[in-house]
Amino acid sequence: MKQITVFDTADLDAESAFWAGLLGGEVAAESDWHTVMVDGEPRVAFQLAPNHIQPNWPDGQPQQLHLDVYVDEPREAAAHAESLGARLLKAAPDLDAEEGFQVYADPSGHPFCICWG
Repeated sequence: MKQITVFDTADLDAESAFWAGLLGGEVAAESDWHTVMVDGEPRVAFQLAPNHIQPNWPDGQPQQLHLDVYVDEPREAAAHAESLGARLLKAAPDLDAEEGFQVYADPSGHPFCICWG
């Protein structure tokens, strides 16, 4: 059995390009569906939802789910995510701590965490 997580988005190009950049993958695009492939395997996908309303975490429009992305170098990963357009929602108390997480929003507003430890 295989599984893939699919996000709704009003902007397929921006959303799939962001996640391809973050995960080091490539976008396989169809007219209303994009899949991010990493090492030839589908990792996440995005379906066109023109009326998508961005979550407003932690208050407001609720999130449907979020992804945790585990990294070895939190400072590098945070800078990379932000360079791709991630928006910081909740900063970690200490990026140099042995373990922790920092919460971001992707271009469609979906929260995700960069985690380490």
